[in-house]
Amino acid sequence: MYASTTQSPVLLLGAAHVVDLEGPLRRALAERTLDGVAIELDAERAASLFGPDGPGRAGRGTPLFARLWAHLQRRLGAELGRGEPGGEMKVAAALARERQLPLFLIDDPIRATLVELVRTMPFKERVTLLAGAVLALFVPARVVEREMDRYAEAPAEYTAELRKASPTLARVLLDDRNEHMADRLAALRARGYGRMAVVVGDAHLDGLRAALGRRGVPVESIRFQELRATTAASSTAS
Repeated sequence: MYASTTQSPVLLLGAAHVVDLEGPLRRALAERTLDGVAIELDAERAASLFGPDGPGRAGRGTPLFARLWAHLQRRLGAELGRGEPGGEMKVAAALARERQLPLFLIDDPIRATLVELVRTMPFKERVTLLAGAVLALFVPARVVEREMDRYAEAPAEYTAELRKASPTLARVLLDDRNEHMADRLAALRARGYGRMAVVVGDAHLDGLRAALGRRGVPVESIRFQELRATTAASSTAS
């Protein structure tokens, strides 16, 4: 289809970190020729996720709100019955291994990201974030699932609400990381890895697509909602 691998678009696949997307991801990539697979992890998180004990607990040096969110993800993964946190990254890594493709970790180091977040976040945002993390521990899974549906229907609107509520959080956890991940993908492309499948959280899709566009990198994308729909269709057919 393309004259060279560096003319091929990067394929971005949006995921939700507590939803099992193994079937949809495998179907989306089954017939696609790839030079490599990239995932939204850094070396530390990859070592924890792919270690023999699975996802580890956040360390003592991790901010309290981050530890609370990690606990929440584990609970939701169990209660929703859809998989462990980071399961989609494991699937992507397994696909790379099965097809003998290189696996690239393109995210920023988590500790540096959290340090930057705490350093630059105003006191009011810190209090709001911590209070939200505490309250979220007691939110029923059905409420979270309803919010996931609301996000899937209007991701741009949902992200705009996040920016209004916590602009620092949006900048550090979304915007800055999108730029850095785009830099790494563009560098890989310059090395000949043009036909890339990139698995990231769905909230990164729009920003990462725009960042790659500014670097002259063509992009295709499949949103979480589309992947999830294939799961429902497959279940209905069976």
